[in-house]
Amino acid sequence: MTSRFLAFLYGAASYAVFFATFLYAIGFVGNLVVPKSLDSPAEGPWQTALAIDLGLLALFALQHSLMARPAFKRMLTRVVSPVIERSTYVLASSLALLLLFWLWRPLGGVVWDVQNDIGVALLYAGFAFGWLLVLVTTFVIDHFDLFGLRQVWRHLLRQPQQDLKFVEPVLYRVVRHPLYVGWFFAFWCTPTMTVTHLLFAVMTTAYILIAIQLEERDLMNAHPEYADYRKKVPMLIPGWPRKTA
Repeated sequence: MTSRFLAFLYGAASYAVFFATFLYAIGFVGNLVVPKSLDSPAEGPWQTALAIDLGLLALFALQHSLMARPAFKRMLTRVVSPVIERSTYVLASSLALLLLFWLWRPLGGVVWDVQNDIGVALLYAGFAFGWLLVLVTTFVIDHFDLFGLRQVWRHLLRQPQQDLKFVEPVLYRVVRHPLYVGWFFAFWCTPTMTVTHLLFAVMTTAYILIAIQLEERDLMNAHPEYADYRKKVPMLIPGWPRKTA
């Protein structure tokens, strides 16, 4: 009983760290409330700041993608219980993001600055829509499984673990990756696009496009029906014409 309870506490703590990180990320990207944001005042030479920022983004991308691969999961579960594998991934991702928030070095400079009131309102609405879409999408698939709580809860209750079946919930009938669509809105919709923000948006977009290819390869290996699903539903843009065999 003690080991099951400790696993549950670990999963709950990992989820709490994730949720705090998610809230901080909204403030970080949107320059809202938090003490240090994406566009805080520039410090030091821009070359040094650029190198640090690219290193932080690369570190997060490597951690987030490498730990999601089946081969790494098999290796990890030789060290930790499979019950807390997902919680460990969530915790590591949150810590990598917190490190990025802490060490981020703004570059300064402005690429565009929208002054029109309607334009500003639309861009802020797009920003809010993006974060809301991300959150809603996690619940559409299975929020608590995605962040490891379902696994540790079932373990606590002595219930057998069950893999989720491949399904096509409502948002996933529009595009295959609504979660990433949300990220794009959250990262690109801003009335003031600084050089720092542009760097962040470009690099995270490039990472997402690469991550999609790796993720879909794993999904096709795990779910044979995913190949047919790819033919029916566009990747990111609703209504985008599909290629037929």
